[in-house]
Amino acid sequence: MALVTLRLFAAARVAAGTGRDQVEGTTVQGVLDAATARFGAGFAEILAGCRVWRNGEQASPDEAVADGDEIAVLPPVSGGC
Repeated sequence: MALVTLRLFAAARVAAGTGRDQVEGTTVQGVLDAATARFGAGFAEILAGCRVWRNGEQASPDEAVADGDEIAVLPPVSGGC
């Protein structure tokens, strides 16, 4: 299992109650599953509509993760003028 940094933004950050955490997993999906188990159903609902990035590039769920990777969860954002 790899230990990765999970970065959460906007509604995902609010749902989790934190903007950053350390999570273990072997794949991107494994990290997200561990985060969902930790943060609960409200987080899972937000996660369903999010984009997920690994080390600055869009990630697929089955992508392997390594120690020190960063997984970013980015909900859709609207607003502006």
